[in-house]
Amino acid sequence: MPSYRRGRVPGASYFFTLTLADRSSTLLTERIDDLRHAYALTIREAPIVCEAFVVLPDHLHAVWTLPPGDSAFSERWRKIKHRFSRAVGRTAHPTNLSDSKRAKRECGIWQRRFWEHVIRDEGDFRRHVEYCWGNPVKHGLAERAVDWPFSTIHRDIRLGRVDAQWVGSPTEGRFGE
Repeated sequence: MPSYRRGRVPGASYFFTLTLADRSSTLLTERIDDLRHAYALTIREAPIVCEAFVVLPDHLHAVWTLPPGDSAFSERWRKIKHRFSRAVGRTAHPTNLSDSKRAKRECGIWQRRFWEHVIRDEGDFRRHVEYCWGNPVKHGLAERAVDWPFSTIHRDIRLGRVDAQWVGSPTEGRFGE
């Protein structure tokens, strides 16, 4: 069985990609209030600085900076996924779960693992934040980043961090999709 090792740098900034098991699902945007609630409860218990966040129908991306001395991002994501899964209830859960998922008491909404990347420098940070902003355009969900409602680009426009007409360019690299 593979052994997954994650880079754990206390207080670092990280980029994440989390994906639903069913890539044709639209559950994340259909149940956005449940996701927001799960996120808010978790972050209230274990704060982070959310640098960027975008929710698409079947996956999400985030850039977080953890507090000094803290590298427990996996626990935060576990709680968000669990709380969201409980909120959407059994009706959203697949009925054809594998024996392995049943044995681990998984509901089958989320892919088991997630992509994480330790941000290396300011350029890397900027690329990953812009990837979050531009992802709905990349997937054909919006013509402009500002047209997608489930993105922190709106917060960043209000704060003057990015122009409302930001278009961006396709970002090269690995982003866990």
